[in-house]
Amino acid sequence: MLLWFAGLGFVSVVLVFRSPALDYRMVVLGSVLPLVEALTGGPKVLHTLLGPVVVLTVVMLATRNRRLVRRRWLGLPIGLFVHLVLDASWADRDLFWWPAFGWSFPTTQLPELERGLGAIVVMELIGAAAIVWSWRRFGLDDPARRELFVRHGRLDRALVGEGGGS
Repeated sequence: MLLWFAGLGFVSVVLVFRSPALDYRMVVLGSVLPLVEALTGGPKVLHTLLGPVVVLTVVMLATRNRRLVRRRWLGLPIGLFVHLVLDASWADRDLFWWPAFGWSFPTTQLPELERGLGAIVVMELIGAAAIVWSWRRFGLDDPARRELFVRHGRLDRALVGEGGGS
C-alpha cells in the first residue's frame, strides 16, 4: 500500500495547497509513516486523530519564530492527516477517536490491509498512476526541477501556484 499513500498523498496536498514552498518530501513521509505500525501488529497512535494533532502541535511549538524550519516540518503532520483520509481509519470510531472510547487499541490489522488483494492491487496501480502523472505535470524529468524536489522538497513555482502550468 505504499504507492497509494505516497502518490495520492502527494497529489492531493499539491492540488489543495498549491504551495511551491511546502516540503513535499515530508508530506510523502507523513502519508506513509503510519504503515510502520504494521510492525506493532495493528493500528496504534498514528492511525488516530490524536497522532497527527500531537505531531502538528510539536511542530508548531518547536518552530516558533523559525518560519523556514516550520515550512519544512509542517508537511509531516499534513501527510499524517492525509493518511487518515486515504486509509479510511475515520470509519472506525474507536480507533479514530482513541482514547475517547477506551485506552485499548483494536486488535485488528491495519485498515489498509483489511481490503482484499484485488482492491490493494487496484489502489497501488492508482497510486503509481498518480506518481507518473505528478512526474509529468511538475516537470520532474527536467534535472533542475528534479534536484529542487530531491534537495529541498519543493516544486517549480510556475507549475504549482494558482493557475500555473495547466
